[in-house]
Amino acid sequence: MMQQDASGTSPYTHVQFDTTMGTFVVELYHRHTPRTSYNMAALANAGYYDGTIFHRIIKDFMIQGGDPTGTGRGGESVYGGKFEDEITRNLKHVGAGVVSMANSGANTNGSQFFVTLKPCPFLDGKHTIFGRIYSGMGVIQRMGLVATDKEDQPKSQVKVHRAFALRSPPDTTTNSSGQQQLAQITA
Repeated sequence: MMQQDASGTSPYTHVQFDTTMGTFVVELYHRHTPRTSYNMAALANAGYYDGTIFHRIIKDFMIQGGDPTGTGRGGESVYGGKFEDEITRNLKHVGAGVVSMANSGANTNGSQFFVTLKPCPFLDGKHTIFGRIYSGMGVIQRMGLVATDKEDQPKSQVKVHRAFALRSPPDTTTNSSGQQQLAQITA
């Protein structure tokens, strides 16, 4: 049975990002981190992430995005400004594809997030984990290989064309080159 939010509607469970390098989908851990999950979903549906770049990429560590200024210093939450952490000992940075909030210290979550490219146990207890890559991990891995400058900024932009929230997993199919695409209904 699907959990409902305070308004009586089903919570957002996934956020799809269509980027210059392909599509990936984040599965939200809305039961463990309801405010953080809602923050990403609501920002996505408001068009907040559309046109933003992945401003920080560190090979074999993580990719970071969600800052409308593209500097790593901007971004607000759907709640206005920053909001508190939802860190739980049940969620850990155990491997590639973990989605967490980027922050500048405790309780400073805004709109920025990162996706791990390997296990990062040293981040446990410091960043709210609120999801994982549901599909499109190959896209994430390719992003992690983009050439960067000495400040970890990509030399060529990796941009979000569009992001939007879903209340259930997307229907996907795999094309001949092994990439997942949204399934098309044919009559």
